[in-house]
Order: sequence, then structure tokens, then C-alpha cells
Amino acid sequence: MTTRTATLVGLTAILMWSLLSVMTVATGKIPAFQLAAMTFAIGAAVAFASFLFRPAAFGALKQPLVAWVVGVGGLFGYHALYFLALRFAPPAEAGLLNYLWPLLIVLFSSLLPGERLAIHHIVGALLGLAGTVLLFAGNTGAFTRAQIPGFAAAFVAAFVWAAYSVMSRRLKAVPTDAVAGFCLATAVLAALVHMLVETTVWPATPLQWLAVTALGIGPVGAAFFAWDIGMKRGDIRVLGAASYATPLLSTAFLILAGFAKPSANIAIAAILIAGGGLIAAKDMVLRKRT
Repeated sequence: MTTRTATLVGLTAILMWSLLSVMTVATGKIPAFQLAAMTFAIGAAVAFASFLFRPAAFGALKQPLVAWVVGVGGLFGYHALYFLALRFAPPAEAGLLNYLWPLLIVLFSSLLPGERLAIHHIVGALLGLAGTVLLFAGNTGAFTRAQIPGFAAAFVAAFVWAAYSVMSRRLKAVPTDAVAGFCLATAVLAALVHMLVETTVWPATPLQWLAVTALGIGPVGAAFFAWDIGMKRGDIRVLGAASYATPLLSTAFLILAGFAKPSANIAIAAILIAGGGLIAAKDMVLRKRT
């Protein structure tokens, strides 16, 4: 696979993730951990089905403990928090707050050995912070105390995904097929938590079942494999910069689907967050090839 092809594959993950919010909201009132269990099980099932035609792929599941901790911890932790956020907070605001993760990836990457935190990283971080503050500044009257856990979950989810992504970049020897195992383990953990703390609620309409299935095949399935391929074989700078388009696309899809209303605050906040990420990722975009 060429670098160009792998980069294009990675870009499809960004597109699929921009549909995560609208698909999650469309699933109805399914409890967060039940939804995580269902969708990750679907994603794992599709992946393992492909293994039947590639028996050697099962060998990818034999990985060091650290790979499983990073893979399962990142997938389970992030999505449990994100689904909870969308259940308790307005989806557009929660989605934008969660989509600080591209900016955080840049900041975390700059702190890795051999990297440094430059002025444009700081400027980008401040712009992203300004965007998140703006989400609250003009809407305090619309928020309730019950929504606070949702916003907190969205914020922490951004940190979890950024940490997972940066650590995954240091585990390049782990094959992409191993993601199938991470998805299955995540589905099992989510199911266990669901049985302990939630009451089962099945999708009430064919549209909700379709949303669950699509969620498991795409944003909670194929997207992780595509992202892994892009990160390990594609142009990391292009993929990093392109990630900042996700909050804009996500919010646009929510508005088009009728789950959120357009407003000046959301538009300006999205521009600030995306712009801050692009500034912070300047090196990935402008650095000359060697």
C-alpha cells in the first residue's frame, strides 16, 4: 500500500467520525454502555468475519499486554465517555467540546521525546480554549445542572482519545488486525458495565436499529481500522491537519438532521476550535519533506 493510498484510507475515518454524533442521537434512548456493547460487537463481528478468509490474521491478536491496555483502554474509555456525554448534554455543544482531541493530539505529540512546545502550539491551544468557553458564554441560560456530567464526560473523552492516538503511534509494530480484538474486548466490558448499572432498552423503531447497525459498521468499526492504517502507513501531517475538520462536519450533520439548531455561537466556536487546531498543527502542514 502506498503512502497516498494509506492517507486516503485514513481520511475516510475522519469522515465516518463526523457522523458519530448524529448516528448516536438517532439510536434513541439506548443506555450508553448498552449502545457501546452493541456497536463494538457489530464492529468486531464484521472484522472477524473477514478473518475467515485470512486465517493468518488471527495471529495479530497475540500482542504484548501494553498494546491491549492502550487499545482497549482507549476504545472503551473514550466511547463510554462520549456516549454518556451525548445522553446528558446538548449534542452539538458536547460534540464540539469533545472534538478538542485533534488539538490535544498535537499538544501531546509535542511533549514526546525529540519534540518541543512552540509558540504556535500555545496560540492554537488558547484559540481552542476560547472556542470551548464561547460554547458556554452565550448559552448559560439553556444549560441545566443535570447536563454538567455530560459536558465533563465530553471533555475527559477528548483527553482519553488524544492519549490513545499518541500512544498508538508509538506502537507501530502492532498490526491493524489487532484492532478487532480491542473492539471485542471493549464490547465485553461495555456489556458487563451495562448489566451492572443500566436497564436494557432495545431500539424502538427500524430506523433506530439501522442507526445502531450503521454505527457499529462505520464510526465504531471500520473507522478504527482506517485510522490505524493511516497513522501507521500514511502521511501523519495530512491526517493530523484534516482531523480539525471533524467538528465542523459533525455539527453540520447534526444541524442537517434536525438534532441541533444553527447559531452564531456554534459557528464561531467551531471556527476557533478548528482554526486553533490548524495553527497548532502548522509543522505537520508546512514542514518540508526530507
